[in-house]
Amino acid sequence: MIICPVCDHVQPQGDECETCGKRFPVVNLAEAPPVETLPELELTHHANGRVAVETAPLPELDLTRLRSGPDLPAMVVPDLELTRTGDTGAVPVAPMNDLDTGRAADDGVRTAAPVGAVVCRYCKHVQSEGLLCDRCGMRLPRARIAAPVAPTRAAEGDWLPCPVCHTPTRPGRNCTECGARVQAEA
Repeated sequence: MIICPVCDHVQPQGDECETCGKRFPVVNLAEAPPVETLPELELTHHANGRVAVETAPLPELDLTRLRSGPDLPAMVVPDLELTRTGDTGAVPVAPMNDLDTGRAADDGVRTAAPVGAVVCRYCKHVQSEGLLCDRCGMRLPRARIAAPVAPTRAAEGDWLPCPVCHTPTRPGRNCTECGARVQAEA
């Protein structure tokens, strides 16, 4: 495979890049100088690792072969039983009174959505309108107030918002997002 040094395009063959048109250097094997072997190097002849190798046993090693693998007999460890644990006795179970569950009791008071001038939490710029800060471009914590939509009667081919997820859906069919049935208004 050839990889273009300019645009990193990979192609199987060719003398120029198919994407950017960069010409590749041409290597002519006929002009390459012959490679001569160095006489002081030893030539090792092998046939894919299948040639017999003459070896002599080392005198310090024992020549017995240990059995390994499936020819070993199965052994049982008599003092280890894996099927049962010992009796733990009666363990007292008591609730922890000092455990914090992480939730405070609901007092019913909700935080009002910020409207009007809002302070950007990143650059502290005060801005009265817009969803993005004019100074740093971060999103402002602003609530979008939806304009009230006056109910209109749908014509035969009009799309209606789904009552559950507000996805436009044809009347009399199921919503493609949530599966709720959209009824035609009477």
